[in-house]
Amino acid sequence: MSKKNRPTHLATVTSRAEIAPNMVRLGLNVPTLIGADLAFTDHYIKLLFVPENASYSWPFTLAEVRDNYPREEWPIRRTYTLRRADPTTGDVEVDFVIHGEEGVAGPWARTAKPGDLIAFAGPGGAWAPGDYPHFVLVGDETASPAIAAALERLPVGATADVFVEVESADHHIPMPETAEITWVYREGATPGTMLARAVRAAGVPEVRTGWFVHGVAEMIKDLRRFLFVEEKVARSDVSISGYWRLGMTEDGWQSSKREFVRTMEDDEALR
Repeated sequence: MSKKNRPTHLATVTSRAEIAPNMVRLGLNVPTLIGADLAFTDHYIKLLFVPENASYSWPFTLAEVRDNYPREEWPIRRTYTLRRADPTTGDVEVDFVIHGEEGVAGPWARTAKPGDLIAFAGPGGAWAPGDYPHFVLVGDETASPAIAAALERLPVGATADVFVEVESADHHIPMPETAEITWVYREGATPGTMLARAVRAAGVPEVRTGWFVHGVAEMIKDLRRFLFVEEKVARSDVSISGYWRLGMTEDGWQSSKREFVRTMEDDEALR
């Protein structure tokens, strides 16, 4: 199914918990996800925030809105990875980084309460731990839900090196208790800089390894060069993508991401 045609759903907030400074986890119930195929550990959804001046309300599909309403009435979309998803009950969990009143989704999550409703499109997703004896899982706060979900689904006997970047030691995010996490602290540094440095310092494992590397685009550019150009890691062993980019809204990043990736690939081909 194409991204443009993914179904829309209505979710009800069932719980809210502060899991770290500036980070909130919402539980949502989505009856239309009961029985869905949720086999990946990086499933994501596009939350849909309908503008106040919109002349339509739920139920709607994105295709219907695009075909029948002016652009200024289209929903504002914000992408979030599912921390957990239970297709037997339709219950999911979503983690939000809160930056005060900045943005759209963060302020909503900061005040969301059980009973509130939110529409979303999806889920999408493409990765789950495969048949590898070892994994390297790398990301910042935006990738932490997928990393935690992957740790819960590692093949029996598989090991993992896990690198998670947060602001400081006070900002640890709940992870599976069996996992040994290398916490990387920004402490004011440019996001992704310290994380890329830590992964480079650790090097490439000697055993066959599956890689999951996601987060800020600038870090992704650095580690793509490290993995594909410098270390000649097989691209088929790596899931790597920028979830966001410094100085850009999600809309700006999504509209420029394809060109950003193409430029990286062209640069890598010349090296």
